[in-house]
Amino acid sequence: MLKRRAVARCGLVLLSLWLCIQSVPINVDKAKETPKQDQLDPPQSADTGLHYDRYLREVVEYLEKDPHFKEKLKNADMDDIKGGKLAGELDFVQHNLRTKLDELKRDEMNRLRMLIKAKHDIKDGNGHMVDHQALLKQFQHLNHGNPDTFEVEDLDRLIKSATHDLENYDKDHHDNFKKYEVRKEHERRERLKSMSEADRIREEQHYEEMRKKHADHPKVNHPGSEDQLKEVWHEKDGMDPADFNPKTFFKLHDTNGDEFLDENELEALFTSELEKVYNPGNEEDDMMEMEEERLRMREHVMNEVDTNKDRLVSMSEFMAATQKEEFHEKSEWETLEQKPLYTEEELRQFEEHLANEANQINSKSVELEKQRQELERRQEELNAKKLGLKQAMEEMEKAKVQDLHGESKAPEGQQAPAVPGNIHPPPPAPQQHDVPVPGHS
Repeated sequence: MLKRRAVARCGLVLLSLWLCIQSVPINVDKAKETPKQDQLDPPQSADTGLHYDRYLREVVEYLEKDPHFKEKLKNADMDDIKGGKLAGELDFVQHNLRTKLDELKRDEMNRLRMLIKAKHDIKDGNGHMVDHQALLKQFQHLNHGNPDTFEVEDLDRLIKSATHDLENYDKDHHDNFKKYEVRKEHERRERLKSMSEADRIREEQHYEEMRKKHADHPKVNHPGSEDQLKEVWHEKDGMDPADFNPKTFFKLHDTNGDEFLDENELEALFTSELEKVYNPGNEEDDMMEMEEERLRMREHVMNEVDTNKDRLVSMSEFMAATQKEEFHEKSEWETLEQKPLYTEEELRQFEEHLANEANQINSKSVELEKQRQELERRQEELNAKKLGLKQAMEEMEKAKVQDLHGESKAPEGQQAPAVPGNIHPPPPAPQQHDVPVPGHS
């Protein structure tokens, strides 16, 4: 309960954290407190959608184990959080918890290094340009200059990154969905170009039939309206619509009992309306569109009901909304197929972007091919030089062997050629003397 109220006060960020984590308020006597080794189970709740969600929630869970920090969090306001005052309280967190936070940060640094390397390898392998600035943004939620310890700057960066990213999460989701729809239409038109005239006509007819079939659905009530909530009350809760009670309805759907409806609890209320339009077994229904519709419904209710913009609906906010004129809205909710998501100009710009990207890839391929050919040419030159050198060495060896054989086979009585380096002349031949024969004078 204390955690949820802290979330409500803090609004957007660190505290979305507490939306996902359940805890019971505890009283701790620091004098009697015995530090112990803390272990965290894997987070079980739905994540925030941020790429560092697990790291974010584990940091919060460990910080909540410190009574001093938990008390400061409970009493913090938005200015304290955004101004970094809350982050400064990290210096007073128990040593054993700080050690655990150091371990979390090192694990997160290793995860990011592997993630960025994988993204770089995939993009580079596919011939796509690598956006290094976008890759570096993966590290903005921590101080990567100090990869070993979790410091005040790390907590400050985590809070500010989570604040910014959660505020922009819905916008990013809408932008990505729009790109998805534009690409889907582009690919459909490209397929048509490759078809024969007869096949193209049949495909266009089938496409129009599917569009009409998808648009033919029961009335979709305005999310958060009396009719929509009464439908949930009757069909999901098994209650009589005539007995509809807003306060009882709120308590029934506050599934964790914290006296707030968070975004997940709100989105669960729209399932019945979405099932009127989308069926995963139907060819004409796109489940990506269903999730975009769910997000739009949740945003609509939050804009109408969440008056303090803390991404939570309190009991008082909910009851106040039931007194507004909009609560009795009878008109049908305008679903995605009833309004264009993009213009032909946006589709043209997308196709132009694809063409430019293809040209860049082709240019890079041509350049790489030239480099490959140049490397092959240099390799051939190197191989030729190696072969020439080898042949020269073989000729020298052959000549040396022949010289040695020539010395050993010199003709009899013929003086062997002088060996280079031998400066001594050959010994003189012995002289012959006349020997007297006996009997002669």
